[in-house]
Amino acid sequence: MSEGTFELVEGSGNVFRDLGDSDADLKQAKAILAARIIAVLDKRELSVRQAATLTKFAAADFSRIRTADLGRFTLDRLMKMLAALDSGLQVTLHVRTRHGKGVAVMHPV
Repeated sequence: MSEGTFELVEGSGNVFRDLGDSDADLKQAKAILAARIIAVLDKRELSVRQAATLTKFAAADFSRIRTADLGRFTLDRLMKMLAALDSGLQVTLHVRTRHGKGVAVMHPV
């Protein structure tokens, strides 16, 4: 390519998969739930300490979520944290085959 030109490549919708991560689907699901938790905290203008008091989860957990440090979280823990913040929560999980591999897509509603 010449200077000033670039190639546009369409992604898969999962940046972790595009980067070749072996745990791409799990990391994508965690990121979606974490983003929703952050959105609820922001919408309700809750500090991590206030969220901890309301939910009985540690303030440090909410701090880790805010900084996208999701390695120590399981999907069920993130879902429980989100449910504790948003009692009207509905999560839909779609599992489908993509090029011979199972793909899980989560959509918090």
